[in-house]
Amino acid sequence: MTIRPDPTFHATPRLAMQAEPEKLAYTLLLSPDFSQPDALAVVDLDPQSQGFGQVVSTLAMPKARDEFHHFGWNACSSSLSPLTGHAFLERRYLIIPGLRSSRIYIVDTKPDPRHPKLHKVIEPEEVFRKTGYSRPHTIHCGPEGIYVSTLGGAGPDGTDGPPGIFIMDCQTFDVIGRWEIERGPQDKHYDFWWNLPRDYMVSSEWALPPQFENGIVPEQLLANKYGHRLHFWDLRARKHVQVIDLGENHQMALEVRPAHDPVKQYGFVGVVVDTTNLEGSIWTWWREGGQFHCRKTATIPPEPADPADLPPLLQGFGAVPPLITDIDLSLDDRFLYVSCWGTGEMRQYDVSDPMAPKLAGSVHIGGIARRTAHPNGKPYAGGPQMVEISRDGKRVYWTNSLYSTWDDQFYPAGVPSAMVKADVGPQGGLTLDKDFWPDFPSGFRAHQIRLEGGDCSTESFCYPSV
Repeated sequence: MTIRPDPTFHATPRLAMQAEPEKLAYTLLLSPDFSQPDALAVVDLDPQSQGFGQVVSTLAMPKARDEFHHFGWNACSSSLSPLTGHAFLERRYLIIPGLRSSRIYIVDTKPDPRHPKLHKVIEPEEVFRKTGYSRPHTIHCGPEGIYVSTLGGAGPDGTDGPPGIFIMDCQTFDVIGRWEIERGPQDKHYDFWWNLPRDYMVSSEWALPPQFENGIVPEQLLANKYGHRLHFWDLRARKHVQVIDLGENHQMALEVRPAHDPVKQYGFVGVVVDTTNLEGSIWTWWREGGQFHCRKTATIPPEPADPADLPPLLQGFGAVPPLITDIDLSLDDRFLYVSCWGTGEMRQYDVSDPMAPKLAGSVHIGGIARRTAHPNGKPYAGGPQMVEISRDGKRVYWTNSLYSTWDDQFYPAGVPSAMVKADVGPQGGLTLDKDFWPDFPSGFRAHQIRLEGGDCSTESFCYPSV
């Protein structure tokens, strides 16, 4: 606890945009063959530093076979909530779940943010015993605690009961228990986020563990057995209130990104693939008249390709689907970034009108068939994947690994760790920084990024911008 609010907490998105630029990134590294423990890398983002763009330190975990995926802070700007906030917490600890092991690591970034230390390990047995859930996935810091979504229920394969969300204490890091009071029809999970003052949560669907842990199951995908619904919840009553089915052909509704300004009651979700035509899509949801609505507002077509350039999984199609695996929204709610992991493209949409996204910028790197090199000439395996945006919206960072077994199916030649930076033009547009190229330890793959002081997929705000 501190005697005054953490200076990295901001009441509004606009105030957060005016804060000091980020100087460090925390990047998760996973060992795809489990030959070594997963790790957390610290990357220097200060352009005035001699070590700019390089790895400052790495923290290896004590155990292997975790499969690091998504992670988050113990506290963020939501701590300033006027109702149930913890305004005197610090943004100090990173909560890192192992998607495969169900183990959770608590990493302390203080007193030296450049050399974080392991603070606590929560073994999977505690998660199982207190929640009945497994495969922890997404971390969000809420006003009253840490929210953790899961992809599995109980049992060895995670299918004994549906997955859900559980709460952790934001100071002791004890697992408290399940969040849901009334679940409704929700039986799969992936991402979740909320509008705190408007008192609603939205969640999405990927798959159950047997559908993703050993790789994508083509027969299940073509039979439209992966997730394709959005779920809306009463946040305080912890009650499911509405479901919207995007259509069973719209397979794998993944990242949800609400508008940051809480006055705005809309947001976006990315759909990986349409099984009828291989296109990816962006959907806009909004609330009107007490009901939620959702509409497809942008599509990205597949790219024709020589079957000889494709992995066996795609050779029969003669094309590369874009495979939208992540999206992120700038704090001013102006630009939506869309990772096309299959075609090797990062797209930037102007979503000033959320019902009519307009393509404002694009850059290619990697890709299943394109295999576009970095501007420095070095190869980039995989495609744009987990994306993070600076608070001021001027810089965008992303990595290249999706999930170990899926990497192997779509990029069988391997996906060595890569993280890149792009600069954003005043009116949009993206330019890759040829001097930014962290040299990660060999044998790892890079996944999600967190920025020192908060970022666009961390922060949720309780007050409207002025």
